[in-house]
Amino acid sequence: MSTQLLPHLQIESGANPDTAVIWLHGLGADGHDFAALVPELDLRRCPPIRFIFPHAPSIAVTINGGYVMPAWYDIRGTDLVRQQDEAGIRQSAQAIIALIEREIARGIAACRIVLAGFSQGSAIALHTGLRYPQQLAGIVALSGYLPLAGHLAAERSMANAHTPIFMAHGSQDPVVIPARGEASRDLLVQLGYAVQWHSYPMPHSVHPREIADISAFLTRVLNQPAG
Repeated sequence: MSTQLLPHLQIESGANPDTAVIWLHGLGADGHDFAALVPELDLRRCPPIRFIFPHAPSIAVTINGGYVMPAWYDIRGTDLVRQQDEAGIRQSAQAIIALIEREIARGIAACRIVLAGFSQGSAIALHTGLRYPQQLAGIVALSGYLPLAGHLAAERSMANAHTPIFMAHGSQDPVVIPARGEASRDLLVQLGYAVQWHSYPMPHSVHPREIADISAFLTRVLNQPAG
């Protein structure tokens, strides 16, 4: 696989950031999708943050008739968990690890980095963060699910066994049905993870109360001392 970094947007909430949030968009979108959310977040009590919004590569997506669009991996069926694109999921995870390690090389400790994502991006954030060999500050998983769930117990990194996880889902979501997110939550809780679960009256989208809750989560986990 190429070591070239994914193309991405970068937004800094203040000068000389010593924390980072790497935020992954959903199927068919790009990094601009959630970059627009930054001004809506209440970051007044957060240290300066460098937000990284990568663009997924464009691939043919089976569930959409082979149409080529930005995607972190192929989706082969509506239930999301049968016939998973394991190679694509693992390839995207390596691309996100490269972004994490670039931030570490720029002076931000792993324990000051949050992985966040929406839908497919949420799946990659969970998959990557729970396996990453250094402790992260937190994981934000919005309207998504845990892919390759059957592999997690064997592959997880104990460095992130106690990393705070913010999971949110719409009670009316027709794309990633609530039961899919709830099953992922239940598995993570069973494995001992610190999951903060939120449900909002919405479809496959973002709720205003969710934005406030994300702000509170980032404020909490990014104000923890490094080390």
